[in-house]
Amino acid sequence: MRVFKFGGASVKNAEAIRNVGTILNAFGGEEVLVVVSAMGKTTNALEALALAYFQNNQDKYTKFKEVKSFHDEIIKDLLNGKSVRAYDDIENLFIELECEIEGKPQIGFDQVYDQIVSYGEIFSSRILSTYLNEAGVKNRWMDAQNFIITDNTYREGKVNWNRTSHLIGSKLLPIVKKQMVVTQGFIGKNQDNFTVTLGREGSDYSAAIFAYGLNAASVTIWKDVAGVMNADPKLFPDAIKIETISYPKAIEMAYYGATVIHPKTIQPLQSKNIPLFVKSFVDPSAAGTTVGVENETIKQLPTIIKKGKQVLLSFSTKDFSFIAEENLSKLFSVFASFKIRINVMQSSAISFSVCVDDEEDKIEGMRNEVKQEYDISIVKGVELLTLINFEKENATQLLNGKQIILEQKTQNTLQLVIK
Repeated sequence: MRVFKFGGASVKNAEAIRNVGTILNAFGGEEVLVVVSAMGKTTNALEALALAYFQNNQDKYTKFKEVKSFHDEIIKDLLNGKSVRAYDDIENLFIELECEIEGKPQIGFDQVYDQIVSYGEIFSSRILSTYLNEAGVKNRWMDAQNFIITDNTYREGKVNWNRTSHLIGSKLLPIVKKQMVVTQGFIGKNQDNFTVTLGREGSDYSAAIFAYGLNAASVTIWKDVAGVMNADPKLFPDAIKIETISYPKAIEMAYYGATVIHPKTIQPLQSKNIPLFVKSFVDPSAAGTTVGVENETIKQLPTIIKKGKQVLLSFSTKDFSFIAEENLSKLFSVFASFKIRINVMQSSAISFSVCVDDEEDKIEGMRNEVKQEYDISIVKGVELLTLINFEKENATQLLNGKQIILEQKTQNTLQLVIK
């Protein structure tokens, strides 16, 4: 049994969806679960819609129409003159979303966000499933929320592994054994039956959750790149594809900001020794990268990970006391309460500095929480550069014209916050 995950770029338009159909046609008759992301930049558009609705901005109707028009154009192209009745259920989904944004919200923004943004994956999976059936790739559409159960942490749900594994194994497995199934990434539901998302770019994680519950033979993530590279090929044209990589190395790269694999994806697969293949939907016959094994040459391959849209925060106590365990405990508690992920941190006797994603609302909330006790320095517009098996002396070109604000080095990893 295989789990395939197709991201937003692989279903961004009608041509891309036809390409997915071509790939899946080669696996007709096999046991395959397909996990799909929202189409193209739909998540961004739905995030804007969620904010407009929450702020009771009448611009919400314009944003809704933009989302609907984008999907309508894809549907129109895919139909090729066939009966539109096959897509009635998709039209009903847009009616549901339009009803969702009527009136004023009675719940918090994070919960609003999940109820609205989750429609992206529902739209894309419905469209893909319907097209595949019309193209002769027989499949069954299933709602991921019937199987992935989370807590009430909206926008970054924590999976209830016992319930989720039981539902996938007892309810979904028998269906996948009979026919191909198309479902969604990124979403689950809580015990109150509200939609909960698994975190931005969480569809890879969904694929791993399903693979864990199905005891799948493998997971394949289909990307617009040849595989896992030792640097972002969009920034470094001479980047080298990594043929094989261990689970721990993949986790490390994802945590530092490599965008090919979601950070949470690897651990469920590693626990059951399920290999992960990262392959190109542009060239499906190419080997790609295999995650789960590693050879000696890969261990020494220099790797460059560049993460933009970062903020450097530095804290010092107002009473001139040292930064001690009590201070760190308070700060970590505040970071956790505002769901701020620390990408790198450094502590001295009188200050504590962290580099975090530039999420203005979270940072402002955190700042207001601690400003009575701490002086806070905020440096925006920085980047986090992580160099693995790479010396700073050899990174002259990367650092050309850049100011190093913070530097941290371990045995084989150098991290630099630069501006």
